[in-house]
Amino acid sequence: DPEGKDRTNHLSFLILEALHRMKTTSNITVRVWEGLDEKLFHKSVQYLFEDRNGSPRFIGEKGMTEGFMRNGYTREFARERVVSGCHWAAIPGKEYTLNDVVKINFAAVFDVALREMVADPEVENSVENLRKSYEKHMHLAAECVREGLDIHLEHMYKVLPELPLNLLMIGTIERGRDVSHGGVDHYNMCCDGSALATVADSFAAVEQRIEQEGRLTWEELIDLLDRDYEDAEPIRLMLKNIDRFGSGGSRADAYAVELTQLFCDKVKESPTPDGFNCIPGLFSWANTIGLGKAVGATPNGRHAHAPIAHGANPDPGFRDAGAPTALALAIASVQCDWGNTVPIQMELDPGIARQEEGIEKMKALITTFCDLNGTLMNLNVLSKEQVLEAHEDPEKYPDLIVRVTGFSAYFRMLSKDFRQLVGDRIIADN
Repeated sequence: DPEGKDRTNHLSFLILEALHRMKTTSNITVRVWEGLDEKLFHKSVQYLFEDRNGSPRFIGEKGMTEGFMRNGYTREFARERVVSGCHWAAIPGKEYTLNDVVKINFAAVFDVALREMVADPEVENSVENLRKSYEKHMHLAAECVREGLDIHLEHMYKVLPELPLNLLMIGTIERGRDVSHGGVDHYNMCCDGSALATVADSFAAVEQRIEQEGRLTWEELIDLLDRDYEDAEPIRLMLKNIDRFGSGGSRADAYAVELTQLFCDKVKESPTPDGFNCIPGLFSWANTIGLGKAVGATPNGRHAHAPIAHGANPDPGFRDAGAPTALALAIASVQCDWGNTVPIQMELDPGIARQEEGIEKMKALITTFCDLNGTLMNLNVLSKEQVLEAHEDPEKYPDLIVRVTGFSAYFRMLSKDFRQLVGDRIIADN
């Protein structure tokens, strides 16, 4: 609660038990902190593995509260924030955020920056100048978002008023105003970055293969991207097979941290022109497919219009061994630290929890991630074989539930593209 007291009670366990018995999709989330009831924590992880439906999730108190305090709020007020959606957090009844609505596609920013640099005869082609061009266009993207948010908040109530939400907020009825138009006291507009691994790996690839090793020129790279690596599979694999984000201590890992900090700096550079606070996070939701279709081939070996990287996650197959701990450390290193989540999406083999020791190890991983300012954990416990069979014949497992991203769903109800995304992650992580 706001005073820092644990409020675990009998109802907390009843909610977990109801989730366990229903075995359906949900977004029940457990808040992880040093005062968390040990029995509740243990039961949560136990049911996560027993039910294999992606629930419950786990949110880090330290990262969420201390991050939100940086916006000028007290610790007590920040503790009132709760999970309210896929990666959403808000103060019930008091805050309007537009979580999970606004995305900046890092891959699109990178593509524009790269092509502008190579096309300009006055600019020397180099990684350093590419970074400068990328920073310029990230600044423009953040400015566009701020201006767009003002337009949205000025006019939304006229065309799409938040009617159900208005009934649940403090001040909307009393003031006679829509929640999007001055109905509440607190406006913290969220802006998410997407395609982090796509761009971090692309920067690392051009630095290593072009600048350090001289394997190809910048002009040759542009030609390869324009042709989507047609008749150049060995070169595509050469660019892809570097030490990628998540491998630990690599240039791609360093670029991921740098790109995250740049994004946060640009979003927090100023409020919107009308004075609304903006909060950065990293999340793509289910837009990995749509945002990918908007961008051509990239220097990390990604094909044109293929999905971008999922949220803040490294691309599947980023590491051969020790992937769960490496994944947790990688995503902990790119937290935005402003109170908007940067979730980890992790696929786990059910065999981990066959013995009690496995549950304890999983609890240790969750606790460590949250101690490192990790904000939100979306966890899948799935059999690789079952998912692959269900991908080919969804009706074979009609009750199979997976956590696609911030939401869980029946696998058979997903489109083929989304089933493929989940399958790719599971094949790599297993």
